[in-house]
Amino acid sequence: MINFMMKEGCRLKEKALLVGCEFPDNRESFAESMRELQALTESANGEVVAVFTQSRPRVHPAHYIGKGKLQEISAFLANEKIDLIIFNDELTAGQLRTLTDMLGAKIIDRTQLILDIFASRARSKEGQLQVELAQLKYLLPRLFGKGLALSRLGGGIGTRGPGETQLETDRRHIRKRIQAIEAQLNKIVKHRSRYKERRKKNDVFQIALVGYTNAGKSTLFNRLTSGDAFTEDKLFATLDPLTRKMEILPNIPVLLTDTVGFIQDLPTELIAAFRSTLEEVSEADLILHVIDASHQHHTGHEQTVNQLLHELDAGHIPKIYVYNKKDLIERERFVPTASEDSIFISAFSDDDIRQLTVLIQEKVKSALIPYTLEVPVENGKILALLESKTVLSEKRWLEERQIFSMTGLAPKHIADLIFEFQ
Repeated sequence: MINFMMKEGCRLKEKALLVGCEFPDNRESFAESMRELQALTESANGEVVAVFTQSRPRVHPAHYIGKGKLQEISAFLANEKIDLIIFNDELTAGQLRTLTDMLGAKIIDRTQLILDIFASRARSKEGQLQVELAQLKYLLPRLFGKGLALSRLGGGIGTRGPGETQLETDRRHIRKRIQAIEAQLNKIVKHRSRYKERRKKNDVFQIALVGYTNAGKSTLFNRLTSGDAFTEDKLFATLDPLTRKMEILPNIPVLLTDTVGFIQDLPTELIAAFRSTLEEVSEADLILHVIDASHQHHTGHEQTVNQLLHELDAGHIPKIYVYNKKDLIERERFVPTASEDSIFISAFSDDDIRQLTVLIQEKVKSALIPYTLEVPVENGKILALLESKTVLSEKRWLEERQIFSMTGLAPKHIADLIFEFQ
């Protein structure tokens, strides 16, 4: 099957041809996966010229697709100028070599495309190191006998990051570079671990924003924190995690972290490289799972994120399912998958943000420890502690006994002090 999508636009964009195979195990998600591949290509500044798809019982071991489809693509290339061909699945080193020889074109796969987008979006030193590590680990096993394939890459999509010359020089050099990057990242991880320990010691309540890419996490992050996270209607518009304070309850420090968006078939190299950053999710006290309710496949996106959370050992953490973009959908047409702890909002609605904040407040309160304490007037230290470090709901002066009756909610380490005082 071939589907033409000629577009007018900037000629600086690379003209791409997309190729995908439908197999028995991906039949339900195949069409959405191909639409996603097109969106990823456009996010990488590519222009999709045509899409070739094929139904097969299994992957062809030598060249992924069948010979007939290869001939069809070759005939198309003879008449059209194409800068690169992007395959929807991860190709083996052998498949990549064979396809390059047979088609004589620049070829990348879905994994390499996603890695390329990450390379162009990473801003922090840690993010850049993590992406380079993922790219090197992905490319290393594909270097053997791949001189022609690498030389055909040239520049543009699929080459941002380590660079062709560096990759062709010496496999030992690449291994050394991988070791050097891992050593640098280990230092960053140790620093973050000390910071995490400090936050835990101070009973900082941590909230993580997670969701499928382009679900509206960064917009919601900015609304909840008055932050300045970059927002754009593109896949993976933001990559580096941001953390800001939230004003939820008096005296209770709350931090909100905006994380990288998830995606179907997220490359294992990226999950491994970004595991230290994604630990922010597994360390959270509450997860806000943001879902684009206007997307026709929002249920599949929700399942993908839940699966990745499970892989990150974060499936047990309390969640609020935030069905976003209600301004783009009719309320009566939408049925949330999650029946409990869910809210239907538009991130641009002040009323909706207030309702979500109330829901978050209830979750934060449920993690605090209730107390009632009678404090003699002369014990000013305990009085000051309760007034400055807990959510005080009642303070009564009992004159006949010359004591204060204090009722409220306290973080764990403050609650421990209270119980010791009792």
